Amino acid sequence: MVEILKQEVVVITGASAGVGRATARAFARRGAKLGLIARGIEGLDAAKRDVEELGGQAIVISCDVADAKAVEQAAEQTEAAFGPIDIWINAAFAGVMAPFLEVSPEDYKRVTEVTYLGQVYGTMAAVKRMTLRNRGTVVLVGSALAYRGIPLQSAYCGAKHAIQGFQDSLRSELLHARSKVHVSMVQLPAVNTPQFDWIKTTLPRKPKPASPPYQPEVAADAIYYAAHSRRKSVVVGFPTLKAIWGDHLFSSLLDRYLARTAFNGQQDRETIEPGRQNNLYQPVPGDHGAHGRFDRIARKRSLQLLLDKNRLILGTAATLLVALALDRWMNRDEEAGVLQRRNWPEFRR
Repeated sequence: MVEILKQEVVVITGASAGVGRATARAFARRGAKLGLIARGIEGLDAAKRDVEELGGQAIVISCDVADAKAVEQAAEQTEAAFGPIDIWINAAFAGVMAPFLEVSPEDYKRVTEVTYLGQVYGTMAAVKRMTLRNRGTVVLVGSALAYRGIPLQSAYCGAKHAIQGFQDSLRSELLHARSKVHVSMVQLPAVNTPQFDWIKTTLPRKPKPASPPYQPEVAADAIYYAAHSRRKSVVVGFPTLKAIWGDHLFSSLLDRYLARTAFNGQQDRETIEPGRQNNLYQPVPGDHGAHGRFDRIARKRSLQLLLDKNRLILGTAATLLVALALDRWMNRDEEAGVLQRRNWPEFRR
């Protein structure tokens, strides 16, 4: 992919920690001007320092993405500081890890408002401006769980499924209008972020990812690529592919498999400590950075993502190899025919 040289104006929700924090760093390395949105001011201030140290510019905006008016004001504030928004990235989310009947209606509503409606409100603020200029990109940060729900995360999985349906509808409308505004969605695997230390839970033991996670820098790389490739969807990691295609092909079997494995598989050995805070309604104080506590097992790169990003080159190379093989095979048959004719009696006279 050709490196983007323009000094872009980018808004990132959920920018104070985790994937959003890593994504802010990825854009800062390219000199972007960033509007950083989250609730926790300590994490936002630290993210701003990261951006400036890497060569970018940033303003911090304390905002709850579940508040549509606040998101609209954040868009106005960003454009007042840096000019028209080129890219809007929806990375904020919230979750509850608990069996369905242990999740209150209020908690279900809150997860849906942050994880689903937060992306809708961010997209609304961005697309309203971008369509007037007929340019710009929105990146929806999705998950393998947008296609395959798992136990103990029904509110989060439902919200991620909703985002996937929302993208289909919006893209069709933009295509109908012949708009140059683009909407992409990145489907992430488990990522090593602080979410497992602050997600609300009723489980006796500490939450953990169901499979070995990827580092947030891998997710950030995919998001940066999605913002510039004009692809509808970018999938990260073979576990995500397996979840998506496994659900297409063996959905009922996966239900039974997850029923047996996903309850223990999403709990660490350590028990929940007394007084543990969660971030569902209020941010957990402090700067929590991009990484969680799983650095020891987290994957630092994704071969699948590398192949996906270079699929045009790889496809062209594969086509050339097939063409060369066919040419060699056809020429071999022709050469064999020539040798055979030379051995016939009439050709030896």
